Amino acid sequence: MDALKAQDPARIGAHTLLARLGAGGMGQVYLGRSPGGRLVAIKVIRDEITDHPEALARFRREVETVRAVRSAYTANLIDASLDAAPYWLATEYVSGPTLSEAVRERGPLPAESAGRLFAALAEALASVHRYGVTHRDFKPQNVILSPQGPVLIDFGIARGAADTALTQTGFAPGTPGYTAPEVMISNQVGAAADVFALGATLAYAATGRPPFGSGPTHAVSYRVVHEDIDIDGVEPELAGLILECVAKDPAQRLGLDAVIARCAVSSALAEDSFYGRLAADATAVPQDPRSAMAAGLIPPGHGAPTPPAYPPTAEPGYVPTVAPAYVPTLAPSATAVPERRRSRRTPLLVALAVVMVAGSAALMALKPWDGDRTEARDTGKSSASPTSSAAPQRAPEYILNDRVSRDRWTLSPNPDEAAYGMGKCQQIGAVSPRDELQYSAKDADDPDSPTVAKRAEISFRFKNAGNNGKRPEPYYVSLGVKPPHEIDADTGKPYDVMMESKNVGYTSKPVDIYKHWKDGGYVKLTYPDDFQSHFPKDKVYPAIPVANDPGDWTAVLYHVKSSPTDYESIGCTGFRAGSS
Repeated sequence: MDALKAQDPARIGAHTLLARLGAGGMGQVYLGRSPGGRLVAIKVIRDEITDHPEALARFRREVETVRAVRSAYTANLIDASLDAAPYWLATEYVSGPTLSEAVRERGPLPAESAGRLFAALAEALASVHRYGVTHRDFKPQNVILSPQGPVLIDFGIARGAADTALTQTGFAPGTPGYTAPEVMISNQVGAAADVFALGATLAYAATGRPPFGSGPTHAVSYRVVHEDIDIDGVEPELAGLILECVAKDPAQRLGLDAVIARCAVSSALAEDSFYGRLAADATAVPQDPRSAMAAGLIPPGHGAPTPPAYPPTAEPGYVPTVAPAYVPTLAPSATAVPERRRSRRTPLLVALAVVMVAGSAALMALKPWDGDRTEARDTGKSSASPTSSAAPQRAPEYILNDRVSRDRWTLSPNPDEAAYGMGKCQQIGAVSPRDELQYSAKDADDPDSPTVAKRAEISFRFKNAGNNGKRPEPYYVSLGVKPPHEIDADTGKPYDVMMESKNVGYTSKPVDIYKHWKDGGYVKLTYPDDFQSHFPKDKVYPAIPVANDPGDWTAVLYHVKSSPTDYESIGCTGFRAGSS
């Protein structure tokens, strides 16, 4: 537990901050106090990734999972804010060290204590699986040793047990050394993958060593797939149980009920003297701002020492998650999958692959968060701003594929970015749009997939549309989607000798980007449904399936003016076409 820093807020939502609990890739975790005096752990998304749609998608999934899974082995959701930055969730505070910290400080667990912990963790995973959820990142760092027993945390990449298509080949979720072989080889996750992680976690608890050694990620992953787990020195019966959990073939692994039965515990883990000492190692926790100040955790002058009024006024986008609109429809069952509720809330659409295009030539293309499809009722009145560019009240029905386009999007070479479908777009001759442009591309049928298998959904808007309360002057945009290679019109596939595509591509009918000006919603188009390729002399070709040309597809936004040939590039994104 660390002191708050000058840049930390004094409160988040209704909760007064007392200290820092830790940090991770997603953001900062704070100790907070609710207005009624309850201690909470608050995870806040880092500012630099608030415009990353997949990070926000992961965060929202974590909120929904924690809300849906009600178990004695998980920290219950208290509150969350998902409508505007800062994005955060608050869960009940669980006192105790992580299993990783406990082993690092106290050394490996004795066989008897490890057996009791094995049974408790198996029961914890089984309770989560009953809600149709797989954890996907089960490891010592995500287990808190509370006085009552272990608690599972960090459901940021948890998914429904029936959702097996996760990432493109080579970019598996989870943590090397604890991620099952089938996840790394074929990106398939099920309950058996959590069992593998359970076995690896217990190997660490019993030996104090990484279960498949340390070193570069690829080296650890290779050992997981091809070599044996490190259980040297582990009591034989416990070692045998671990080996049955980490079998390379998921079909050969024990079920969680069998693990619990094989552990044959006769007393509660909380009664185990060694475990009791581990759980007692928790840092002393302040109960209120005054005690936090006395402990040096709140710097002098850092916020008021008394709890704020509820609801707070410092966070305009904050809405408590107790509101009915945030209640998921998940019903507990062995096969149920938590519904990824796509709330279409306009403020959350900031999470849609935000790309600022103030004349930049190389732009990040991020996958989107779901947006608002609701049509804004238009009064028909137009109130042009004095600085708006001259745009026609009526746009042409199409734009002609009559020029060379060297705009090109490519998937990021960084594995972490590529796993989220991120990439860069090189534009030549692009002009700056009227306002800050936001756009994104994703698989229309599986929004969480980093690749597009059949249909792509491309969304775009001006960030500040309608902020002054007046209907902006129309600004027509046509979207051009181009495959990586030149296409033979007769076959709908690339030529035998493949050539880079250098044309405008398949384009959409021009649409006013302010279609949803009142609520700032996105314009959404689906490829190939909404696209054709128009050439001179009235030649029109239908859009080809993305499967005809796997690879990096480019989506260019064109500002359309007075005729089918009067348009200019203003932005670019793209997607990787291929099976998930």
